[in-house]
Amino acid sequence: MEDAMVLLQTGKRLASAEFRRRSICWSDDSFTLLSESSSTSPPRNLTEGENFTHLLAHIKLLLRRRAAAIAALDAGLYSESIRHFSKIVDGRRPAPQGFLAECYMHRATAYRSAGRIAEAIADCNKTLALEPSCIQALETRAALLETVRCYPDSLHDLEHLKLLYNTILRDRKLPGPAWKRHNVKYREIPGKLCVLTTKTQKLKQKIANGETGNVDYYGLIGVRRGCTRSELDRAHLLLCLRYKPDRASSFIDRCEFTDQNEVDSVRDRAKMSSLLLYRLIQKGYAAVKGIIAEEAEAAEKRRKNAAVVQAPVQTPMHKVEEQKAVKKAVMVKITEFTEPRALEKSKITENTEPKPVNSNAYQGVFCRDLAAVGNLLTRAGFNHPIPVKYEALTC
Repeated sequence: MEDAMVLLQTGKRLASAEFRRRSICWSDDSFTLLSESSSTSPPRNLTEGENFTHLLAHIKLLLRRRAAAIAALDAGLYSESIRHFSKIVDGRRPAPQGFLAECYMHRATAYRSAGRIAEAIADCNKTLALEPSCIQALETRAALLETVRCYPDSLHDLEHLKLLYNTILRDRKLPGPAWKRHNVKYREIPGKLCVLTTKTQKLKQKIANGETGNVDYYGLIGVRRGCTRSELDRAHLLLCLRYKPDRASSFIDRCEFTDQNEVDSVRDRAKMSSLLLYRLIQKGYAAVKGIIAEEAEAAEKRRKNAAVVQAPVQTPMHKVEEQKAVKKAVMVKITEFTEPRALEKSKITENTEPKPVNSNAYQGVFCRDLAAVGNLLTRAGFNHPIPVKYEALTC
């Protein structure tokens, strides 16, 4: 018996995995009617039994798809789970209000796990538009807003959550849908209220300290720090196209309401929450764009400063070369003036035989005029004295 149970559980797990793999390539949730299956046969009205059969087939398809999406979410395959839930909520055939709200809530969890903050907040907004008393949606949205340090909005959701818990304690039920399906246990509510009170006090303290302006817009938009301007523009464009306030209530057309009078209130809640999210995204885009511009300007300044620092290193080399050229020119001029005397002296030395010279005669002698120089040369061994013209020359 135990082996049979193990085999049964293994077979169910393998069948679920195979269904998840195969259902990725399925088309949308619309189904082909029998009257449209044959193009040659003329259209005919379906009987009540055929309509009932098609409705059951569609419900079975939605349930199987939701089961596959939840299984993918539990397995950590967030992208696959998002695809399954998107096929449910974006299908052509309408679905019940509560069923769609649950699918939006699960997809918000998948988006949150995947790190896509704006998409998760948008799905929480749709869930709360369909069911304003959804406790899980309020908890998730408050946590997401606190993650990006948007403390006032997070505090607003926590206060709303405390109000719902107090309503349960007072009336033992929630307004609207049955609160038991939100996995709320009556005996756990006092403890949750204490936790909420602590959280709200911390958020109020942060708001009082002025920590409301340091919102993490990078995490909200879904771009990395240090991203380029093109990456920011692309992420911003995708968010704007998906969550424009004009398209905020388009999901209502795929909902089946039990009370048609509630459609207007759902549309108003969806537009209001979508408008707040859209404004937050626009503010984040402007802030991140300003940071990128400042970083680019700072990089340009650093580049210019580096160029200025390198310039003095190269300038002295040019100056040294110029100084060498000037010195060389001066030496050439000096040589031009001194070379005739040196040549004349060398000729005289060549014509005469070298004789020993008394070097002591030159030690300690400081010549004041050319006459003294001629006498010294005569003593050194020259036979003929050098004629000197005295014209007040001094050395």
